[in-house]
Amino acid sequence: MSFIEKFDLWSDDQKRKAAEIRQLLQKGDVKLVRLAWADPHGYSRAKMVTVQVLLSALINGYNINVATSTLDSANARTFSSFTRGGGMGLEEMTGSPNLTIVPDPMSFRLLPWVPGVAWIICDEYFNNGVPFHFSPRQQLKRQIKKLADEGRRLVVGLEIEWYLLKVEQERLRDRNIGLPGVRGEPIEVSAPEPGYSYHSESNLDMMQPLLSELASAYEVMGLPLRSIENEWGPGQVECTFAPTRALAAADNALLFRTATRQICRRLGYFATFMCRPGLKGYYASGWHLHQSVVDATTGANLFIPQEEGKNLSPLGYEFLAGLLAHAVPASAFTTPTVNGYRRFKPNSLAPDRATWAYDHRGAMLRVLGGPGDPATRIENRCGEPAANPYLYIASQIIAGRAGMAQHLVPGPSDDEPYTAERPALPTSLPEALTALNTSSLYREEMGSVFIDYLVKLKSNEANRYLATIPEGGSPSPETSEWEQNEYFDFF
Repeated sequence: MSFIEKFDLWSDDQKRKAAEIRQLLQKGDVKLVRLAWADPHGYSRAKMVTVQVLLSALINGYNINVATSTLDSANARTFSSFTRGGGMGLEEMTGSPNLTIVPDPMSFRLLPWVPGVAWIICDEYFNNGVPFHFSPRQQLKRQIKKLADEGRRLVVGLEIEWYLLKVEQERLRDRNIGLPGVRGEPIEVSAPEPGYSYHSESNLDMMQPLLSELASAYEVMGLPLRSIENEWGPGQVECTFAPTRALAAADNALLFRTATRQICRRLGYFATFMCRPGLKGYYASGWHLHQSVVDATTGANLFIPQEEGKNLSPLGYEFLAGLLAHAVPASAFTTPTVNGYRRFKPNSLAPDRATWAYDHRGAMLRVLGGPGDPATRIENRCGEPAANPYLYIASQIIAGRAGMAQHLVPGPSDDEPYTAERPALPTSLPEALTALNTSSLYREEMGSVFIDYLVKLKSNEANRYLATIPEGGSPSPETSEWEQNEYFDFF
């Protein structure tokens, strides 16, 4: 039996899609395929293989090194991979072993900016068929299954802000080259429009040629784009996508970010999903996650209230209450970089505490819809655009399910969200990691092995930042040089 058959890794839909892919490849238009997977930071890693290798991978998977899961955001090795237990106390991680990645046929795409090249997302497994402990996509799939076992599924809409800039440097210089654990300086860029003229049509038009190229590529790849908007900062753009199932939404987010960066760079532009770039006058970007729970069989939105005057159904309020109750530890997933915590300020279009309100952009959870509205949903405004989409969405399912299981009550809405008596969100990545480390819910749902791993990995990143602050000093209120080097080009 093949690897995929032996461990029963595909659904009937995936098997049918794999057969379609095989037929497509017979035409000869595709020459190379990128086998992609998300690392713990939500960054797309890939190996490029021939068509024949993909055909083999659609039967037995493909071997990769486990190394990308052991590196922090500057590729600093965080674990002692070549000691017994791999520095994790796990025998199966000794010696930086191989994994088997299995392509998910449902994610197959042709890349319109790279003729003859296709792209497909893979799931990571140990060679004995056990899902890889540290795979973000596997974590999300487990939570989706738990929700499905209850007859429900999560529908997610993406609203992601990012920065578009013009490249002003013809070639890489020595200062742009880094080392493991030390990133080089970002390349020189300039703003494509002056900014701070919200939804300006004229400023939008200054970016139109590039944005049109992106929109065309998204359409070819099947990304459900709804809008491209000129936001607040100079070159700040917001893309919104139609709601879809949780796993597809996470896959779309991964492809959207990596495709956007590649297309922009080929056309002389630069895209960054860093939250608050260290450039003069730049405003923080957010990632607002719209979510609702639907009936797995009928697709009916279970958040729609039946009672006039209510914003959500009883189940919706319970889900909302779960998100509130676990917002502090979930911050390690919604906001996983040092830089992302610069958003959490009063009156800043971002929250500073775990609040909720109806159609209020100052609250962490903005409820939209109402009786008879099939688009009734909860918008979490806590996320940053550099968040790992699989872990971000998984954290919402975990917290929401806990709220439903325990019949939690969210309390009255927070009409003054910046003065409400609610738990404050973490003000730094170390604070968020401490909360995650002590969260019994996330340990139970994601496993202590995973939580210990993620806390150590992200702590390594945070500690490298803290080491740049002079002894006795305090962090700068502005984005530091370390943050700019660390995140501007990585994300």
